[in-house]
Amino acid sequence: MKTICLFFQVHQPFRLKRYRFFDIGSDHYYYDDFANEDKIRRIAEQSILHANAILLDMINEHKGKFKVAFSISGVALEQLEIYVPEAIDGFKELAKTGCVEFLAETYAHSLSSIYDIEEFKNQVQAHSAKIELLFSQKPTVFKNTELIYSEEIGDMVYDMGYKGMLAEGAKNILGWKSPNYLYSSSSKPKLKLLLRNSKFSDDITFRFSNYNWSEYPLVADKFINWIDQLPEYEQLINLFMNYETWGSIQPTETGIFEFLKAIPRFASSKKIGFSTPSEIINKFRPVGSINVPYPSSWAGEEKDLSAWQGNILQNEAISKLYSVGERVRLCNDRRLRQDWVYLQISDHFHYMSTKIFPGPSVYSPYDNAYDAFSNYMNVLSDFIARVNAQYPTSIDNEELNALLTTIHNQGLEINILEKEVAFLIKNEKLLMKDY
Repeated sequence: MKTICLFFQVHQPFRLKRYRFFDIGSDHYYYDDFANEDKIRRIAEQSILHANAILLDMINEHKGKFKVAFSISGVALEQLEIYVPEAIDGFKELAKTGCVEFLAETYAHSLSSIYDIEEFKNQVQAHSAKIELLFSQKPTVFKNTELIYSEEIGDMVYDMGYKGMLAEGAKNILGWKSPNYLYSSSSKPKLKLLLRNSKFSDDITFRFSNYNWSEYPLVADKFINWIDQLPEYEQLINLFMNYETWGSIQPTETGIFEFLKAIPRFASSKKIGFSTPSEIINKFRPVGSINVPYPSSWAGEEKDLSAWQGNILQNEAISKLYSVGERVRLCNDRRLRQDWVYLQISDHFHYMSTKIFPGPSVYSPYDNAYDAFSNYMNVLSDFIARVNAQYPTSIDNEELNALLTTIHNQGLEINILEKEVAFLIKNEKLLMKDY
């Protein structure tokens, strides 16, 4: 029996405001609150709220046989909590059905898995804790930012206790193999890998309303027939896509929601079921292992990291940001640590991409990549100056860590002594009272 794994990514960045060179040193607030609120509200109204309600109805209608999975970045959850709390309520209702699984990812939807291992682990732990707090689920399957995967990343994910991971079924990884199987990591055989079927996923996300597409119009029975006609032994079809596909990338008037509602009905007629990633890991056995020595992603034709590190601007910004990571982790300044997380959001570096030169990314708030780079580097300069003000570069990290440890220990000793003094004073007062 064939099984469909439907997975949706939910992410929105904290966008930076226009930050001039002359703001450095005087303005330490970096975010465009108006743009962030406007964007998350529009996405929620166009897509999230409507899609959540439809998914809940579909799960109830099909009596638990229809199942989906989500990965919602920590920064997206924060914005939904602030501006659209009813969206969080919708996700909670979905979680209660037992038919929806929430996956772990990096809190900031960051590139930390490539540049800073310690930060990567911290963000994954923070995100998992957030998911457990909001939805009462402890994630057992991991999805990295933009499906970035390599053997090295898989090893870290497995060592953190995750049983499975999502990745892109790229041709340069699979070669002649099909993505429609469960695989395992070549270095960690117990880590199961679910690979995205890019053709079927992109048919929905990008080609659904394309009048020039040879398969237009895409209707549910046609789509399910394509899946049914796959070889009998290809029984796992992973459809991974952005949640904004429903109502935003493909607007409501295209009929995208009617298409979604009809999928389970036609799937049932073909005896095609639905499973969450953790169910697949427990139900299927890997047919083999795959080796991915260099990071892959689901971005662009190349399926690599060039969308974020494809030019000198991006590499300079990323290198400068992560150069202060160790010092930031030593501090207890809440604002500084929050800015550190928000400045790691991968979208900032995607806006600097020149792959589609001379125009900007369709998602970018900037006129061009150079404008994005200039604005980000102004913000980063102020941020690094704040870090250096607390922890001067004249002191190396080991010496600084030793000094902070000494200060911390002295603080503990002072607390103990203060408690002893308070105890002695209290006893002295009691003695004087008895006397």
